[in-house]
Amino acid sequence: MEEEKGTLVEELIDAVNEIASITDYRCTVKKQYCNLARRLKLLIPMFEEIRESKEPIPEDTAKALVSLKDALFSAKELLRFGSEGSKIYLVLEREQLMHKFHEVTAQLEQALSGISYQNLDISDEVKEQVELVLAQFRRAKGRVDTSDDELYEDLVSLYDKSSDSATDPAVLKRLAEKLQLMGIAELTQESLALHEMVSATGGDPEESIEKMSNLLKKIKDYVQTEYPDMDAPAREKNYHPNTRGQATLDGNHKAPVIPDDFRCPISLELMKDPVIVSTGQTYERSCIEKWLEAGHRTCPKTQQALTSTALTPNYVLRSLIAQWCETNGIEPPKRPSSSRPSKMTSAWSPAERAKIETLLQKLTSGNPEDQRSAAGEIRLLAKRNADNRVAIAEAGAIPLLVGLLSTPDSRIQEHAVTALLNLSICEDNKGSIISSGAVPGIVQVLKKGSMEARENAAATLFSLSVVDENKVTIGASGAIPPLVTLLGEGTQRGKKDAATALFNLCIYLGNKGKAIRAGVVPTLMRLLTEPGGGMVDEALAILAILASHPEGKTAIGAAEAVPVLVDVIGNGSPRNKENAAAVLVHLCSGDQQHLAEAQELGVMGPLVDMAQNGTDRGKRKAAQLLERMSRFNEQQKLAQAQAEAQSQSQPQTQQPRPSSTANAVDS
Repeated sequence: MEEEKGTLVEELIDAVNEIASITDYRCTVKKQYCNLARRLKLLIPMFEEIRESKEPIPEDTAKALVSLKDALFSAKELLRFGSEGSKIYLVLEREQLMHKFHEVTAQLEQALSGISYQNLDISDEVKEQVELVLAQFRRAKGRVDTSDDELYEDLVSLYDKSSDSATDPAVLKRLAEKLQLMGIAELTQESLALHEMVSATGGDPEESIEKMSNLLKKIKDYVQTEYPDMDAPAREKNYHPNTRGQATLDGNHKAPVIPDDFRCPISLELMKDPVIVSTGQTYERSCIEKWLEAGHRTCPKTQQALTSTALTPNYVLRSLIAQWCETNGIEPPKRPSSSRPSKMTSAWSPAERAKIETLLQKLTSGNPEDQRSAAGEIRLLAKRNADNRVAIAEAGAIPLLVGLLSTPDSRIQEHAVTALLNLSICEDNKGSIISSGAVPGIVQVLKKGSMEARENAAATLFSLSVVDENKVTIGASGAIPPLVTLLGEGTQRGKKDAATALFNLCIYLGNKGKAIRAGVVPTLMRLLTEPGGGMVDEALAILAILASHPEGKTAIGAAEAVPVLVDVIGNGSPRNKENAAAVLVHLCSGDQQHLAEAQELGVMGPLVDMAQNGTDRGKRKAAQLLERMSRFNEQQKLAQAQAEAQSQSQPQTQQPRPSSTANAVDS
């Protein structure tokens, strides 16, 4: 019994000490939660005197102390919620949280009332202190403190609005100030807290996350636009290109709105290193790693259980972000160098390492059968998991595989290039592959290999081109013409591999001309109109990059692209409409013939719809085209009016021919 008493009292002391360690409550609940924590800390002396007493605890008091322990655990969770929870959530759910607060207060008051203080071996001073706490709980029970109704109403008005509707800047200013969301650190912390709070509820997290994230995004956009000197780690919101294409700081410059697809759902920042989790959602690597390290095993956005904690780089999205940055004159975000210990040390056992050594010996044996089987096995091992990719690279396989790219045996060649593709998934291996001189060999396979080898060679070039400096190396190696060839004649998978590689390479300005001169534009136009439309997304994305290049604009115009672009603007997906409009903007720049042709084909109606309902970039492109067409129509009307005026005045000025002259000529 004495042992049970000691355990119970220690649990009570630990619970109050944990409550005492919670600090810095959110501003919206600070007063009530600080008062609750202060009262509970006053119970410590009673617990300590009970622990030191030799007297047994009466049975009814023991039961009351057990109830008090449960109440303290509830209070601890509530207070932690008030310290770490989402500020937005705490305001929007104020009634539910106030109900919970009163519930916990009543639970504490009931447990304290059940203790027989006269039968406990505690000092009079402690009894008086506890009785004071109990009296405070009784007075607090059912009392409702005044809350900030304006703050609540402002949040509710934004919460119920659609994400695209305009918002009063004065409302956003009040919210940012009252919620203390004036810096990037506070905004990021709020985003993380929001996901954790919604994850812990039994409501409809998907809908709540979408609405609250949209609300937070509006606040963040306002703060970053109106307070450009906020402590943001990425300064791209304050930059725009100067005449040399470099970024310059301008506090008055209104930055373009970042598309939602390019923001991390957790931090709401433009993603630098986007990675995919097992549910298919994409997050900024550092944010999702913090989420996983906190012990969560669900997808923050969908709340689905993660089948794996593996993070796969989203190379396509990273390239799209880089393209968007280039289009908007923003410096592309640099991927942060990892502050974590290097993972280039595998966890392989000596036996497994010996197996790799044996395979590498076979690669150098000169025996085609041994080389074929070893390269095939390394290909499969490298595909299986990250540890294998690290161990194979550590063992020195990359230079040996590069050497096999020039072998006349097509099967060995295919295994070697595919093994390099799988190894390149590991970020640290990309540099090793480039430094081993792999690019010329990969290009040779792309030109002369089997169809599967060519597809995997294209995929390897794409993987390597994720690193910016590699785009230059690959473009200079002659890779672009064979990629264009594969884009035109490959299987569906081969076309997609070639398209993603070309898209990534053409983000670098120097490669755009190479692709245009290699004939990529006619090939892309064929893909846009081929039956099934399986390559429309990729073709339009590449055309949108190339249209900004003078040679690209000329080639697209010569390919009679306007009817196809107008059709996509009228009937395509939102992203394809956006890219088609972007191409048309470049074509119509200084060329009234294309402008007139698009107008005759009925583009005005779809453009008006896109300007109202399209993507953010689509709206801007549609508005640009509509403005140019309006100016063009005004010029046409003015020219027509001048022509009519001239034709009306001409009969009055023209003199009739004298008949005598006519007779003279006849004679």
